[in-house]
Amino acid sequence: MADISTLIEAYSCGAELLREAVLSTPEFSWDVAPIDGKWSIRQVVCHLADGEIVYADRMKRVIAEENPTLFEADPDLLVPALYCSQRPWEAELNVVDAVRTHMLSILQSCVIEDFQRTGVHSTDGPMTLRTLLERITGHIPHHIAFIEEKLQALGIRKGAEQLDD
Repeated sequence: MADISTLIEAYSCGAELLREAVLSTPEFSWDVAPIDGKWSIRQVVCHLADGEIVYADRMKRVIAEENPTLFEADPDLLVPALYCSQRPWEAELNVVDAVRTHMLSILQSCVIEDFQRTGVHSTDGPMTLRTLLERITGHIPHHIAFIEEKLQALGIRKGAEQLDD
């Protein structure tokens, strides 16, 4: 388990990781779903932006309130309902960057005890600020793997097995 300062540093790098993952993505590939049953790259980026907003609210409430209720935000309901196909991906990347920049100073100001404060997630039960921070920090790298998978399926990027040829 990483210490808090290492975790906050990893959190601070997330927006740049996402930007680098999609930097050279051709415009035509943003809305293609090359793998049945999986979201397009635009939908993934919108989901990440929405997740940043939700997690920022959760973390702030855990810091400020006594054991707040943290409601589920089901991405399978949100992605189709929130017009992801019509949202400009550049703006979504900017949301991720802005929310992380905003939260960074708050997280850096927290004392170690703040990271043990809890909220109660409506489906996952009690969660500490640390757990919330770990989850949102891992969210972008988790989805970058899916973005890479889509780009590989479109023939835009080579997979590791193809690089050995």
